Amino acid sequence: MSGGEAAAEARPEVVSVACACCGLTEECTPAYVKAVRERFGGRWVCGLCGEAVEDEIGRAGRWISTEEALSRHMSFSESFRAAGPPLDTGENMIAAMRQLLRRSLDSPRATRSSPSSPRRSVEEDGSSGGARRSLARSGSYLSTAAR
Repeated sequence: MSGGEAAAEARPEVVSVACACCGLTEECTPAYVKAVRERFGGRWVCGLCGEAVEDEIGRAGRWISTEEALSRHMSFSESFRAAGPPLDTGENMIAAMRQLLRRSLDSPRATRSSPSSPRRSVEEDGSSGGARRSLARSGSYLSTAAR
């Protein structure tokens, strides 16, 4: 067996699939395509649209099925594509940001019982007076690299 044949055998088979929502075409392994189709009722959905469907489920305010959330997202995508190209891309960007902001403000907030990053108290830190330690610079990388 030559090196080229071994490389061809090591490469997994890929298939080209188009997203049912936005039409984006991706190359994926058949196993991945099968898993995504099982998750979304037989439709292949790209990662971005899959995240939008999950967001739709979270924003619904009541329990909705993945199929219903997918249907909502697909209708949103169709209406977006049917709108045609914008006359002024600046206006389109502003409208998109406005919609994104409104959607994020309407989304329920996740509550945290503790901060996402732990904080140290002065006693644990070992520092006195509450002053923050700073990192001292020992030297320049460039001065040693030039030698």
